[in-house]
Amino acid sequence: MPKYDYIIIGAGASGLLLADALGNDSFFSDKSILIVDKDNKSRNDRTWCFWEKGVGDFNSILFKNWPNIFFGGQDLNLSSSIAPYHYKMLRGIDFYEEYKSRLKKYSNIQWARDEVLRIEENGDWVAVSTQTDQFLSKQVFNSIFDSEAIKTQQKYPVIQQHFLGWFVKTPKPVFNPNEATFMDFSIPQKGNTRFMYILPFSETEALVEYTLFSENLLEKSEYEEAIKDYLKNKLGCEDFEITDREQGSIPMTSYPFHKHNSSRVFNIGIAGGWAKPSTGFTFYNTYKQVKRLVNRIKLDKSLTGLHQKKRFWFYDLLLLDILYKQNHLGSSIFESLFKKRKPQLILKFLEEETSLWEDLQIIWACPKRPFLKALWNRLF
Repeated sequence: MPKYDYIIIGAGASGLLLADALGNDSFFSDKSILIVDKDNKSRNDRTWCFWEKGVGDFNSILFKNWPNIFFGGQDLNLSSSIAPYHYKMLRGIDFYEEYKSRLKKYSNIQWARDEVLRIEENGDWVAVSTQTDQFLSKQVFNSIFDSEAIKTQQKYPVIQQHFLGWFVKTPKPVFNPNEATFMDFSIPQKGNTRFMYILPFSETEALVEYTLFSENLLEKSEYEEAIKDYLKNKLGCEDFEITDREQGSIPMTSYPFHKHNSSRVFNIGIAGGWAKPSTGFTFYNTYKQVKRLVNRIKLDKSLTGLHQKKRFWFYDLLLLDILYKQNHLGSSIFESLFKKRKPQLILKFLEEETSLWEDLQIIWACPKRPFLKALWNRLF
C-alpha cells in the first residue's frame, strides 16, 4: 500500500494552489505528495473572479481585468473606477494548464486520476480508498465538500449563491470592455435577491450571468429567460450567439466547517469554509489561506489553530440571517451601501481588510432595522 507524507484530495483551486506551494518550497523537497482527483482538469469548467491592487501572482494567466465596475439598483446607476484595485477574471482552463505544468516540475509530487470513496483515520495514519487503490498518509488535505453537515443543523442559515451564465457574442457593439457589472439589481426580484453580473471581454463579447442569493435553486429555463430578457430589454440586444455556458451553486453560510478538521484530516477550499459567507467569493481567500496553512506546517503548529473567528464572521452571519428570513431585502441592503460609500471601501470590507472605524462606516450605511433585529435575535 503506497505511503505519502501528504495526500491532497481534489485538484481544484485549493488543491492545486496547495500542491504548488508545497512543491515550490525547498522545505518540503524531501516530502512525498499525492494529488487524487477523478478529473484530469482539461476543460474550462468555471471562472474565478477577485479584486486586487497592482500586479499579482495570477496576472500572467488572467483572461481579463477591469479598472471600473458598475452597480445598478432600483434607484441607482453607478459607474465607478475602483483604483487602486482591478477586478480580475481567471478562466479555469488557464489556471489548470498553468498549475499542471508547474506540478510536472516537482519530482516529489504524483497525480492519481481516481475517485475517492472513503477517508478513514486509524491511529497515526489516514487511509484514502479510491475505486482502484488505497493510499496511506499521515496528513490529508481534503477539498471534497460534504453538504450533509450543513443540512442537518439549524443554528447557521444556509443559502446558495446560484447562477447560470452565457458567454455571448453579438454582431454589434453592446458592452463596455473597461467596466464589469458587479451587480445590477434593476431586474425583477420576485421576492428574492437577484442580480445580473456581466464580464465584458470586448464590445461584442461578454459573460452574462443571472445570479441569486437565495435558499432554493431555479429551473434552468428561468435563468435563461432572465438572461434573454436582460439582453433584449436592458441592453437592446436581440441578436446574439451563445458560445459557451456555465452554471453553479456555492453555499453561503457561517457554519463552522473547521470543527470537522482533525489533526490528520484538514479540509480546504469550500469544504473548509474558505468561501466568503456573505458573497460566495472563494478563490482569492483560498490563495491567502494556503499561504497561512503552509506557514503553519513549516512552523510545526497545529493546523486546527488555523481558523480564526474574526468580527467579519459575525457581520456575515447577521447578513445571512436577514437574507434567510427576508430574502427580498438583499437589493436594498447592497443599494444602500453603494449609494453611501465608495466601492473601494466596500471591496476592502469584503476582503476583510478594513479597520474597525471603516467597519463602522460600512455598518452605518446599511439599513438599520433588519440588522438590529438580526443582532437582537442572535444575542437573545
